[in-house]
Amino acid sequence: MANSVLEVDNVTKTFPGVVANEDVSLTLNEGEIHCLLGENGAGKSTLVNMVFGLYRPDRGTIRVRGQDAHFEDSGDAIARGIGMVHQHFQLIPVFTVAENIILGNEVTKGALLDLAAARRQIHALAERYGLAVDPDATVGDLSVGEQQRVELVKALFRDADILILDEPTAVLTPGEVDDFFGVVQSLTQQGKSIIFITHKLREVLAVADRITVLRAGRVVGSTTAEGTTQQSLANLMVGRDVVFQVEKTTAQPGAAAMQTRGLRVQDDRGLETVTGLDMEVRSGEIFGIAGVEGNGQRELVEAVCGMRPATGGRVEMLGRDTTDWNPRRVNELGVAHIPENRSKHGVVAQYSIADNLVLNRYSQTKFSRRGVRNTSAIDTEAAALMEQFDVRATGASAALSTLSGGNQQKVVVARELTGDLRILVVAQPTRGLDVGSIEFIHRQIIELRDRGAAVLLVSAELDEIMALSDRIGVMYRGRLAATVDAADATREELGLLMATGSSSATDREQQ
Repeated sequence: MANSVLEVDNVTKTFPGVVANEDVSLTLNEGEIHCLLGENGAGKSTLVNMVFGLYRPDRGTIRVRGQDAHFEDSGDAIARGIGMVHQHFQLIPVFTVAENIILGNEVTKGALLDLAAARRQIHALAERYGLAVDPDATVGDLSVGEQQRVELVKALFRDADILILDEPTAVLTPGEVDDFFGVVQSLTQQGKSIIFITHKLREVLAVADRITVLRAGRVVGSTTAEGTTQQSLANLMVGRDVVFQVEKTTAQPGAAAMQTRGLRVQDDRGLETVTGLDMEVRSGEIFGIAGVEGNGQRELVEAVCGMRPATGGRVEMLGRDTTDWNPRRVNELGVAHIPENRSKHGVVAQYSIADNLVLNRYSQTKFSRRGVRNTSAIDTEAAALMEQFDVRATGASAALSTLSGGNQQKVVVARELTGDLRILVVAQPTRGLDVGSIEFIHRQIIELRDRGAAVLLVSAELDEIMALSDRIGVMYRGRLAATVDAADATREELGLLMATGSSSATDREQQ
């Protein structure tokens, strides 16, 4: 019989106007990967935050290795062997890896910090669990995948044998995901027990020993990976049949709506990451950009949207030279932008939902006159958009920070897709979202294309690029290594282009 290391017994947690969890029960066994599934806002994060001591249950019991646990804070949970890797990493960019790992649990020699001893411990942990980290590297210089390994080592450094992983693959490339699965399986083979939160059903079936599904704060089903399918899990999560295949008609592209010619852009370090890029996006089509993150996609998007200056070349939108325009001027031309980092560039978390829905339109006469806001018009607009885009919240006056990540993304999508749009620039539109939200946002993008807009889509999800795009460009070292019709593209060819910048097909074309 399996030994349980964690039991959650009929736990309930409420917030003003919201029942986040109601009579939730689950068990985590030793050496097990227990996947927790549910829509955005289903109560997954609230549940694990109680297990990690960040919230206290209103009623119900949490037991760790058979003993009742009453955590006052996360320090109590850490002391009982529980570690958590948050979706948004809790790291200080200017500190080294070693400094981040020991922060709050310093290694000392007498009254002095003993970094040398800390480095030795970190090396030993990294080697034991297959987590390659450089203790002396500055965290801000690391890739997302490397930062995630630092978070795992930090938890292991505190002797955690119960690990909570919140959306651990949301920001990883396909190659990094494969590496991560190897790490997770190594951890469980050495006795660690893992609660794994994800929206990616393919990953659930690849790694889960058991699966628990939440909907509207309650457990609606539990199963094993062998006893289920992606379709049945999706239907259980959403409460209805979910369509996985993106349904769209053949594109009817028109004239070029966006062009770049010899575009050059630098990143924050002053390194040129877009190196003479030529690109064309036509009205009535979705042009998808695939590529391993870090090949200039972010800088390209920011340059065409006016957020980052070009150091060379030219950007044209709707026949206008927009190379040196600021974001507001670009937006007023009929260009919408859904950024990859909604927290940094898409929303103001402490503002209300209503205010976030008019962030780029508050100066329009509909919403203000002579500097005075028309609160009634803003609230009416917000209520309509919340209903149209299925934003789930207690009301438009609620702070955006109270929403789940998926509902925050819906607010951004609702705002950006409202109005007379000619061009949409969208980066990582469904990162961290559940299957129901992904289906909804994909449908909105297709409908915008069908209305004649040009869509530039950047995504690290190859399945998303292949499903939505009419043409696909693969970005490699700051340029398009190839452009192919989506109907003719294969995962193998695109994967090779992403990894090497060439494929057997493109090589033949060049001969």
